[in-house]
Amino acid sequence: MKSKRKSRLRNWLLGILAIIVIAFIAFWPTNYFIESPGEAVPVGQFINAKGKKPDNFYLVTVSVTSRPASILQYLWSYTQKFSTRIPASELLGNQTSSQYEELQNWYMETSQQTAIYYAAKKAGLKPKLEYRGVYVMQVQNNSSFKNKLQIGDTVLAANGHHFRSTEEMMDYLKKQKIGSKVTITVLRNKEKKNFTGKIVKVAGTNKPGIGIQLVEHVSVETKPRLSIDAGDIGGPSAGLMFTLTSYEVFTHQNLSKNHKIAGTGTISPNGKVGIIGGVDKKVVAADEAGAEVFFAPTDSTDVKKSQTNYEVAKRTAKQIHTKMKIVPVNNFDDALKYLKTHY
Repeated sequence: MKSKRKSRLRNWLLGILAIIVIAFIAFWPTNYFIESPGEAVPVGQFINAKGKKPDNFYLVTVSVTSRPASILQYLWSYTQKFSTRIPASELLGNQTSSQYEELQNWYMETSQQTAIYYAAKKAGLKPKLEYRGVYVMQVQNNSSFKNKLQIGDTVLAANGHHFRSTEEMMDYLKKQKIGSKVTITVLRNKEKKNFTGKIVKVAGTNKPGIGIQLVEHVSVETKPRLSIDAGDIGGPSAGLMFTLTSYEVFTHQNLSKNHKIAGTGTISPNGKVGIIGGVDKKVVAADEAGAEVFFAPTDSTDVKKSQTNYEVAKRTAKQIHTKMKIVPVNNFDDALKYLKTHY
């Protein structure tokens, strides 16, 4: 009797141990992130301006796991037709997750400012660009600010000197001696911080500087005022839809005539619509939201014609048997012409 009890106890414990081991393995993180269809979101809810906000233009997102997928998530993704496994090295590069998020936030803010600027110009207004500093895009290995500055920081001043352009700041730093101390004032998460380092030879130019890769940080002012706040959504791919919505606000037109319009693509200061990633997933999300039209970029920069966003979107639409019309756009005017012609 005792031996039977011991045997049952041993089997019970072994069973529990097996469950723990399986669970441990299942939730062990892989080195992959999972990308899946996200959601279609009305752009109007992000617009801050007087008057009626358009509610029929939709930006479309791609859902990305917030951390590397577990083994269970990784395996399950193979059962989801439009889920993709992205190696961490491909998604993040040499960045940490927080640096990647900062960069996506920068892309989003830049996309918003460019959209407002172009929409205002297209509407016949006179938008003004205000210099705010420079974004830190990368810190070079030889920089003494390597472990101080972060991607997404905005450099406001050097040694207390404020500047009116990126050129002014670079000219000031070039006049400093190699090895001399310099204190940089930056804006990080809406807080000002000071960091002290040394002037170094900037890689690629051998000129004195602080050793960062940068882009200019500007904001746009318009009359009437308009701003965009997309919350936690990051990346530049909503540029076209931001521009269409802003243009409708500025011109008081009803471009969609109450039809549900989705789309994707970056926007440049001259109105060109650029390629984005995950367009197949965005087509799926737009269709699930009931969109009637999906604007897809035809830009073939760095890709074969058969791999443009438009061609991939068309193939995806055929796969899911959607009635949603895939419309090719190379620039803002293409989208505007389609809306004015069809509605």
